[in-house]
Order: sequence, then C-alpha cells, then structure tokens
Amino acid sequence: MIAFPYCKINIGLRVTARRSDGFHDIDTLFYPLPLRDMLEIVPGPETTIHLTGIPVPGSPEGNLCLKAYSLLQKDFPRLPPVSIHLHKTIPVGAGLGGGSSDAAFMLRLLNEKYRLELSTARLSTYASALGSDCAFFLRDKPCYATGRGDELSVSPVDLGNFRIVLVCPDLQVNTAWAYGLVVPGIPPVPLKRMLERPVNTWRDDVKNDFEDPVFAAYPRLAKIKESLYDRGAIYASMSGSGSSVFGLFRGEVPKEDLGMDGDRIFVF
Repeated sequence: MIAFPYCKINIGLRVTARRSDGFHDIDTLFYPLPLRDMLEIVPGPETTIHLTGIPVPGSPEGNLCLKAYSLLQKDFPRLPPVSIHLHKTIPVGAGLGGGSSDAAFMLRLLNEKYRLELSTARLSTYASALGSDCAFFLRDKPCYATGRGDELSVSPVDLGNFRIVLVCPDLQVNTAWAYGLVVPGIPPVPLKRMLERPVNTWRDDVKNDFEDPVFAAYPRLAKIKESLYDRGAIYASMSGSGSSVFGLFRGEVPKEDLGMDGDRIFVF
C-alpha cells in the first residue's frame, strides 16, 4: 500500500509563550502544498525501513515512521511486521514538516491496511505524541494551529488564485536552536484576524518570529526573501524555523536568480 505525504508552509508564525513541558505555544496557519514524499508498506518478516531520495540525518532506526509503527503496535499487538520504503522528496530541515507528514501518513496507512478502525480524533492523539505539527497532516486542509501546534481548526484561507514559489536552500536550520533565539510574546492582533484581510496587506502585518534571528545567522535567507519581493511577490516569508522561503505571486512567476547553486525551486 502506497501513500504520498505532502508538506506545509507556515503563513505567519508567532511564538506566544514558553511552556512548563519544554515546548512553546505558537499561533500559525499551516497551509498544505503538493510537494510529496512516497511512503510504501508491505508485509515483511520483520519491521524495517529503507530510505531513498534526499538523505535523512540520523540513523534509520530513529525515523518517525518506525516510531509511528511502534506506537500503534503497543495498543494493537496483532499488528504484523511491515517493510517500509520511504522515498524523500520534501527537503529536510526546511520548515516544511516532511518528517511529521511521513509519520502521520504511516499512521493512516496502518489504520487503513489493517482495519484498525481508528477515528481521526484517535489518530490525532497518536500523531501528537510523535510531533507537535504531526496531527495537521491528518486534516488535508489549511488549519490554524495554536498550543504546541496540535490545537487545530480548519481555516477558510484559500490561495488558489496565487502561484506559490518555494525556494529551498541547500542548508538546514536546527529547530531547537532557532526556538532558543526567539523571545515569546503575545501579538497585539491575533493572526487569525490578520489573515482575514486582503493578501496585499500581509507584508507589513503577518510575521514569522523566527525570521530576525535566523536571517541574522543565515543572511542568504534574507536575500532570497528580498529577491521574491523584487520579482513581484505579493507576500513572502520563511516557513517554520527555516530554511525554506516562499512567495505568493499573481500571474507568471520569474524563477531566474531566485536562489543560488544547490537551491531547489518549486512552483505550485
């Protein structure tokens, strides 16, 4: 059985508080993009994972897909062993949620293939145990996210009239390091209210709290954002804690000189 986990971008990202459990409260919009990995499971003599495509840091044994399998097997001992093939297309360490999406789709595949009859709400509980944004990838719709990123509500934001240019530099940003640089605070206007306004007002109001500290450490990312605006973007931002940067355009999109050697550019 095969599935194709998608990625997301963050439109606005405010870090509102540090939590006693070591996580942070955030206020953001997760918006799905059709850049996808490939995830396949087939019965096997033992549960293993085979990784192809973009290299994934760390040992395969620590992959979130294996952790998703183990999490379900604790409650469903009859779950048989599976051979997992994950082909990575979504850039890693880019603020796109690819690993979380892979884990969520692993839960979905196991639930469907082995008829576990888990509701979306129950799957969301498992997903939240794997990653703060993991439950979003069970929704397949834009969602406002608060709390750790696991308190979700469907959003009416629709970017169907825009072309989205996604620039993925050949570098990774450590999420824990980036969070350590952000000073939490409550914005004067909630993100949800800001996103009710026309997109051409977002440039001045819809902020990503990670941009200032991450751009200071990686000036190349600031140049990519500036380049998107220079070429006519209505709105541009870094996604998550980086390193990907996206722009919203109307009409034709000039791709020249948006990135540097090694950068990947996608247009949706």
